[in-house]
Amino acid sequence: MHEMGITQSILDASFAAAEKAGATRITEIHVSIGELTEVVDFALQFAFESLTPGTMAEGSTLVITMVPAKSLCRDCDIEYFHDRFEMLCPTCGGLNIEPLQGREMQIDSIEANDDDTTEE
Repeated sequence: MHEMGITQSILDASFAAAEKAGATRITEIHVSIGELTEVVDFALQFAFESLTPGTMAEGSTLVITMVPAKSLCRDCDIEYFHDRFEMLCPTCGGLNIEPLQGREMQIDSIEANDDDTTEE
């Protein structure tokens, strides 16, 4: 399950950012994950729940936004959404495409606090 390693990287980056901001506790982490990354959202949630106890993110929430796959057909010049397996252009049936989105894997924001202060 590669989600465990991905989650650990998300947490490491979040801890570093929170500590740099002077926060003592993370309350929420927002991430965007592209469908083409093959990351499974519920597996990421499971890994998050397994790795956060005893850390500054214990009891926090992981908010995942799944980004659909979208490509541009270089032959037809149309943009279209597709899944991981059916990438062919719906207009011409070609595969001369340029991926536009769906490969994202990023931390969008971290909500943390130090007593009564909230940082983003």
